[in-house]
Amino acid sequence: MWAYNSIFYQIYPIGFCGAPVHNDGECVPRIRKIMEWSEYLEKLGVDSILLNPIFESDNHGYDTRDFKTIDCRLGTNEDFADVCQDLHNHNVKIVLDGVFNHVGRGFWAFKDVCEKKWDSPYKDWFHINFDGNSCYNDGFWYEGWEGHFELVKLNLQNPAVTDYLLECVKFWVDTFDIDGLRLDVAYCLDPDFMRRLRSYTQELKEDFVLIGEVLFGDYNRIVNDEMLHSCTNYECYKGIYSSFNSMNMFEIAHSLQRQYGPEQWCLYRGKHLMTFVDNHDVTRIASILTNKNHLPLTYGILLGMPGIPCIYYGSEWGTLGEKAPDNDYALRPCFEQPSPNELTELIHKLIRIRQQSDALCSGSYRNVVLTNHQLIFERASEKERMLVAINASDTDYTAYHGDLQGNARELINEKILSLDGKLEMPAYSIQYLVF
Repeated sequence: MWAYNSIFYQIYPIGFCGAPVHNDGECVPRIRKIMEWSEYLEKLGVDSILLNPIFESDNHGYDTRDFKTIDCRLGTNEDFADVCQDLHNHNVKIVLDGVFNHVGRGFWAFKDVCEKKWDSPYKDWFHINFDGNSCYNDGFWYEGWEGHFELVKLNLQNPAVTDYLLECVKFWVDTFDIDGLRLDVAYCLDPDFMRRLRSYTQELKEDFVLIGEVLFGDYNRIVNDEMLHSCTNYECYKGIYSSFNSMNMFEIAHSLQRQYGPEQWCLYRGKHLMTFVDNHDVTRIASILTNKNHLPLTYGILLGMPGIPCIYYGSEWGTLGEKAPDNDYALRPCFEQPSPNELTELIHKLIRIRQQSDALCSGSYRNVVLTNHQLIFERASEKERMLVAINASDTDYTAYHGDLQGNARELINEKILSLDGKLEMPAYSIQYLVF
């Protein structure tokens, strides 16, 4: 699967393109702005883009009105088709946000139910009780997603609903030539629907990727040969920033060992979970770190650890953004143009190293040296052996271990090292050593 060796770049289009927060009904081709960034993405080394909701919605995109029409605030289907063609021309694959658990109150089938009540042919598309009432005084009660009644939960056990959603996916492939889907709140989706989606999309495109949003639990439940190829690794997301803020590298090392270590009981050996240091739902990494010197180091871990790395737009140059109690607007800004800096150059270098490394893309994982402030882990495949060394301390450190032997090439600074059981680790440093 191509995604296993990819570097993803995530964009929240409504924010990125500077669209109004609420749908004003005006059609403006803002989505074409992505084409102004395609050359930058290719130069950065990104080969896949993850786009959060782009279809017609009431407000933020997750309250869909129409699955077959690009949100008018972003433009037309023709505009987006041009964007997709341009991205493919720059060797960037396209993964869309598949919001299949719920729709907005403006969704055409739900509006029909509001008008016709029990006479609507779509009443069984949702979880409805005509003996109750909603907070919108609809004259019936319905299930909303996690108590958010602006998000009307779909009945994915109704074949008519799943047939419609699969028809929409085919439309996206035929019209935009997309390469995969990120499934919003995949932990809520009916397992049979995900199985059917996997089988159906494989017939549409043999290498069509499915990545689920999962916040907790056993990822094996939905990442398997019958359902999804990957899911979001929130355990390691938390482990990365928390390890630096608490100066306790044991946390991320424990999570990685638990997930990918050499023991047979390790949970996700051979799987490729989507890894990240921030996204459109959480405080940006540059804002959550208590020591800004640790910012480059988080990307050193991200691009060295197992999984599919995903970079959130703007974070590659250290943009700040804090999640508010009642909205995510600060996390989803509009940038006039890319603003690369030294951090961006480092990430570009780490991306190139990863793309050329069989060990980093698909190799095993093993902790080698572990202290509160330092972590050295091994990534190894049949083709190569790589050590990733992180020093989170403000002082230099000398690591000692029997595996620190032989001639190695340090790929970030392009140095040749001859190791005799020890490794010098400068303060706040990242080293990628190939043997």
